[in-house]
Amino acid sequence: MSSVVRLEEYERFNDRKRKKMQHDLKIYMEKYFKAKLGKGVDHTRIMIWEDTLIIRGEGFLTEPEKYIVATTAGKDVVNSARMQVAKQHSIDNLPYFEQLFNAKAIHQTYMIEAEKDFWMHVVIFDRMLTE
Repeated sequence: MSSVVRLEEYERFNDRKRKKMQHDLKIYMEKYFKAKLGKGVDHTRIMIWEDTLIIRGEGFLTEPEKYIVATTAGKDVVNSARMQVAKQHSIDNLPYFEQLFNAKAIHQTYMIEAEKDFWMHVVIFDRMLTE
């Protein structure tokens, strides 16, 4: 599904390669969410820095979810449902990221703020990815 080039063992990104990888991963993530959810994220931002990968998305809620999240109880329901989506994204993609970067994920976290239509996934790897 991806045209992203895998890092060789212990290779680090220079600034040019880092920006290209960020762009390629952005396209990959947009395709992933479109395929899984039928709706892509309006804005995706990928940041690779040192030993960290940060994926941010804004504008992921469907129109019904936007209506539901306007209530207090609805906010909790949408946050909970979207947290399940984030967990599945991690299950689906963490092995891919590890293979791509030739590095082991040693820590990760994700968060959902449905009321702000924002989500984020942060992964820390066991080695430096950038120069």
